[in-house]
Amino acid sequence: MGRVTVREPILRIRDGAVSERPDTLVAEEPLEIRMNGRPLTVTMRTPGNDFDLAAGFLVSEGVVTSAEAIATIRYCAGATEDGSNTYNVLDVVLASGVPVPEASLERNFYTTSSCGVCGKASLEAVSTTAHWSVAEDEPHFTVPVLAAMPDRLREAQRVFDRTGGLHAAGLFTAQGELLALREDVGRHNAVDKLVGWALRDGRLPLRGSALMVSGRASFELAQKALMAGIPMLAAVSAPSSLAVELAAEQGLSLVGFLRGTSMNVYAGRHRITLETASQTPMAAPG
Repeated sequence: MGRVTVREPILRIRDGAVSERPDTLVAEEPLEIRMNGRPLTVTMRTPGNDFDLAAGFLVSEGVVTSAEAIATIRYCAGATEDGSNTYNVLDVVLASGVPVPEASLERNFYTTSSCGVCGKASLEAVSTTAHWSVAEDEPHFTVPVLAAMPDRLREAQRVFDRTGGLHAAGLFTAQGELLALREDVGRHNAVDKLVGWALRDGRLPLRGSALMVSGRASFELAQKALMAGIPMLAAVSAPSSLAVELAAEQGLSLVGFLRGTSMNVYAGRHRITLETASQTPMAAPG
């Protein structure tokens, strides 16, 4: 398996003092994902949970919705000239009877910012591809539960403690229990690893749960939440305009700038339970 971290020599300068020392960096390596032996995509990722990453990616793109749809996932040997395995190429074989997309998936990726697809087409693509609707899923999250999520996410980031260079995605219950966490150099990969874990564990759709991510909430992350049937997306930073539009259209609750007891609710405020001074539960207006 590939290394999650690497050690590199650096020149350290602190308050005029200069020293040489090794530093721990998060590893970043390419992963080529093949489907039924056909090259599908290449993503830059942190090695680890690669099977979950591939499975989650296929969920996000609407190819599979259950673990039974995947026959095998395996690393491809002989990926180098000397025949050794780099663990940077894997093949996903779909189960018998599972339709393989007619056109190359690479042409249909509506999550890639450089693909030239307009915002309206991106929204329509999610609407037509999503297997589950979150609009009728009505878990309620209190402000204290939401406020505690960033710290719980951070406390569970083991690799971040050593490198300071990883994004995280965590899956929480409405009571604030952290069900699973994945880390990666790319926030979208961290989410795919989390969704892939849920797929392979038979947990999809992830009703009644919240997806908490480090960094911002992009359209891509909102799309991935919807494709996994997650009704709540929370982020420590800002959402994009298209993420807010998608959330509002599809019934996804979207919370940004979640830092302590401060947060902005951009969509789906009916799932946020506020409390008055007398501590009487009160649903958010609107």
